Amino acid sequence: MATCNLCSESLTVQLDPDELDQFEGGSSSLGSVPDDLQLICGCHMHWQCLLDESPQIVNTLNCPSCNKSIASSVASSSLSVAGTRVPTRYHNEGGIQEDLDILPLIAEEAYLDEHPEARPARAFMTMCSEGDIMGIHDLLSAVEDDEDEEGLSAKPMLRYQDPLDGMKSGLHVAVEKGQEEVIGTMGVGRDTADGEDIRKSSGCGGGIWQAI
Repeated sequence: MATCNLCSESLTVQLDPDELDQFEGGSSSLGSVPDDLQLICGCHMHWQCLLDESPQIVNTLNCPSCNKSIASSVASSSLSVAGTRVPTRYHNEGGIQEDLDILPLIAEEAYLDEHPEARPARAFMTMCSEGDIMGIHDLLSAVEDDEDEEGLSAKPMLRYQDPLDGMKSGLHVAVEKGQEEVIGTMGVGRDTADGEDIRKSSGCGGGIWQAI
């Protein structure tokens, strides 16, 4: 059986009991599903094992197992500018994903490893993008109730600008994704938050801002 080049365990992941009902037959009948990430160097590893090595990988773009390069360059036909990718082949419970670029994920994980206080803010950005109103309310309540006072509190999080996404705020992302309910919620909350109000400088005009 194939094993992870980093931890030497089988390239599967155990399902939680609540997840077992979602799968019928195959490897899931044994309580596990595939978790096989293949790099262009030929090494195989678990998804999480690879992400755990992100701080090292982001600096060298080399495989954490064999130390060969895992990056490839791609040129933009419109701009004639070369970019960098980390293409992979990933097999999980959803099937096989070919040519999956994991460089953005590696960069994010490396950043969060260095700035762990930003993890709630990154989760907040994802919720704004997906329109997860309940998740946003729960997260803001949780950080406001955090007695340790580590990371951002609720008000600064409303104005958080993501360095991994062009310094956009949650409101910027919600506008881009057309998440109108999030836009309305953010508009109310940001009226009492400190700092510059991007509603006045975003370049998004008219009705959408009048609605908040």
